Amino acid sequence: MQICKALFFIFVLKTVNLFMKIKLSAVIITFNEEKNIERCIGSLKNIADEIVVVDSFSTDRTKELCLEFGVRFIEHAFEGHIQQKNWAITQANFNHVLSLDADEAISKELETSILRVKENWNAEGYSFNRMTNYCGKWIKHGHWYPDSKLRLWDSSKGKWGGKNPHDTYLLDSGQKATHLKGDLFHYSYYTVDEHWKQAEKFSKIAAKAYHETGKKSSWLKIIFSPISRFISSYLFHRGFMDGKYGWTIAKITYWETKQKYKLLKTYDS
Repeated sequence: MQICKALFFIFVLKTVNLFMKIKLSAVIITFNEEKNIERCIGSLKNIADEIVVVDSFSTDRTKELCLEFGVRFIEHAFEGHIQQKNWAITQANFNHVLSLDADEAISKELETSILRVKENWNAEGYSFNRMTNYCGKWIKHGHWYPDSKLRLWDSSKGKWGGKNPHDTYLLDSGQKATHLKGDLFHYSYYTVDEHWKQAEKFSKIAAKAYHETGKKSSWLKIIFSPISRFISSYLFHRGFMDGKYGWTIAKITYWETKQKYKLLKTYDS
């Protein structure tokens, strides 16, 4: 009789757990990501109950590849990283959202952590470290690692914020976030030239965003902010341990920071 009661209790627990298991929407924004999108979607197949791709009218094979994977593909005009990501959340069928960029992928260890969370959701948000692959090398120092990202959350408890193009998810006041084991893989740049072009683009976007929020530049910021950023990344955060690419990343970061404040100063003229 005792054995029967124990078995019945286990059965009830498993049944309750089955119904309590959350449904997860994976949401990705894209534009001309044919090089990355297959890897990103493939890493989600074991953890997402739906995959939603919001695309800003790609001109390459992004749409074709997404449709081959059977994801829900939606086209929407791009108004900024933060605006696009907040709009993309509204397209998810489930409140619990995992947000990835197209050049990211879930590691196996992180996949295991997320599957456990789906069985026992006990926080409003979950963060994890992002490790970046730069020109074929994993970067493990500088400001690039550990690069903690809050990417898994109950979408009713927060929204995307920050300053374009560097968006960040902001939980509502008082909400709890927990850090998970496992890395989010980020396949950033395939060549150094790609990084230079992106730095130029991002410096323009950042300068415009700063201007729109009333932030001012000065010659002191133009001179000392890039130096401070370089020293922090390359020396204090040991970017030098990543060899020549650690130097390259710190150098481009220096230039991007300087360019951002120079462009911001032109708005004040």
